[in-house]
Amino acid sequence: MTTFSNPDLTRDAIEERYRWNLDDIYPSEAAWRAEKQRLEAQLPAMARCAGTLHHSSVHLADALDLLSDLRKTAARLHVYAGMLSDQDTRVAHHQGMKQEMATLGAALGAAAAFVEPELLQLPRATVDAFLAEQPRLAIYRQELDDILRRAPHTLSAAEERLLASAGPLAGAPSSVYTIVCNADFQYPSVTLSDGRQATVTQARYAELRASTVRADRESAMRAFFERMGEWRRTFGTTMNGSVQKLRFFAEARRYDSALACALDGPNVPTSVYLRLVDGVQRHLAAFHRYLRLRQRMLGVSQLHYYDLYAPLVADVERTYTPDEAAALIVDAMAPLGAEYQAVIARAFRERWIDMYPSQGKRSGAYSNGGAYDVHPYILMNYQGQYNDVSTLAHELGHTMQSYLSNAAQPFPTADYPIFVAEVASTFNESLLLDHMLRTIDDDEMKLSLLGNYLEGIKGTVFRQTQFAEFELRMHEMAWRGEPITGDALAALYLDLTRRYYGHDAGVCIVDDYIQHEWSFIPHFYRDFYVFQYATSFTASEALAQPVKAGDTAATERFLTFLSAGCSKYPVDLLRDAGVDMTTDAPLDLTMQEMHRVMDEMERVLARRERS
Repeated sequence: MTTFSNPDLTRDAIEERYRWNLDDIYPSEAAWRAEKQRLEAQLPAMARCAGTLHHSSVHLADALDLLSDLRKTAARLHVYAGMLSDQDTRVAHHQGMKQEMATLGAALGAAAAFVEPELLQLPRATVDAFLAEQPRLAIYRQELDDILRRAPHTLSAAEERLLASAGPLAGAPSSVYTIVCNADFQYPSVTLSDGRQATVTQARYAELRASTVRADRESAMRAFFERMGEWRRTFGTTMNGSVQKLRFFAEARRYDSALACALDGPNVPTSVYLRLVDGVQRHLAAFHRYLRLRQRMLGVSQLHYYDLYAPLVADVERTYTPDEAAALIVDAMAPLGAEYQAVIARAFRERWIDMYPSQGKRSGAYSNGGAYDVHPYILMNYQGQYNDVSTLAHELGHTMQSYLSNAAQPFPTADYPIFVAEVASTFNESLLLDHMLRTIDDDEMKLSLLGNYLEGIKGTVFRQTQFAEFELRMHEMAWRGEPITGDALAALYLDLTRRYYGHDAGVCIVDDYIQHEWSFIPHFYRDFYVFQYATSFTASEALAQPVKAGDTAATERFLTFLSAGCSKYPVDLLRDAGVDMTTDAPLDLTMQEMHRVMDEMERVLARRERS
């Protein structure tokens, strides 16, 4: 059987059933290349549609149908190249395939750049008349409405073509960062307390920071971030490139801020972002209560940042095989019905999942549902801990939303908005935790699981909001013309981290080397993405409670939400599902649940201490 915690395995050494099957997308690279050539040959047909959209509803439908087909094919090509590259980021040929798709994507964007400016020349009454008389346009109603909504920020056809052509340049900072971290970076080695040498790769760092041996997790964290700090000039430069990219597009499109530019696409009010940051600031006392509880359970006189990932109840630490994880997750999803469970079982059985770490494999985890006519895929770096099982359930939530939306929606409305992307994933985590709590009666295990829930709030609500505030301040610095360097970002990050974790009050000591943690977070290269983990967590908490209580109407609303894709704006999708993200209610409800869990943990601790 494949062993856990061995990122030094070659890919061929991993059992086939634990490797995803990309043949479901294309049976070979030759098939991929032939499809790519067919797509390239169709681009002139798209360009020839320029100047015709106003002729009739048929002309408009023909152009939008062609564009939709081209985008669907491009997405499938991109998914294949990207995941092939992620299997081993050291393979230059596969990196080249990704670059080919970036270039082709830019060419497609340039060929279709006329669409939005041309549509904006049509009176609203004409668009409405076209929609009424041409049934083929029905699937584009949301897209057409959205284009008209964004009229003040849409440029001329020539300017849009120019911005589209900048696509490959815009992605360069993220691409450089990915290659440096996964292929070229020289990770440090440490000597563990038992005398073993360990190379602190990204996957190994995640394992070692959770060690039960305090000296090991401290030495691993220190070595890891000090080495990241040695590259601060490089990472500062790549981050500056990413920040300046957004500033360029925001100013070109006449937005007042980078935040407004990033959130206008999904039509999310900036007040939602700012309300989250302000709300979490109001609730830092709850976070500090959790940190003091962690200190008590670990039995340390002073909590340090390197203590934040240690298991709260070391005696119940255990590992789960992938088969055990699959059984747990399928059983936990029972509140969402047998059909939901059956699709998850297929994901394991039909090799939708690439399970284990291996040499050169991309770090982290993700679900990719971008190949519309194929099932979604999941990349994992599975180590067998409960956190890995929870991460797998999380990614399966994304997979189910992609699967259900792709099945229920036409391609133009199948890709759900990023703002709601983390709702299904954290919902799955909640169901898994609830299942585990209902099936065990051991106080130690219960403490561990309740602690895991609090860990989820720490990592998803407080940590991601801290990241969101860091990102906001970083972009505000750029907007004011201030330099974005590794040293400047490190100073900003350390100040924010110490405030969130109560460093000055002695709640949790944040050592100086933590200032380099920002460069470990790849999501900062996805503009204003991370806050959606926090908003999604609070939304899923509000949606999950009635489902777990057996409310069939709430369950149906949630499954409808999972199948809705981008058929509405994300705030409206969540409102239909039963939660209003423009209010404080979701965050306040989550904080109430957090306090309830801490109350329960303190009762269990008191009971254990009396026995």
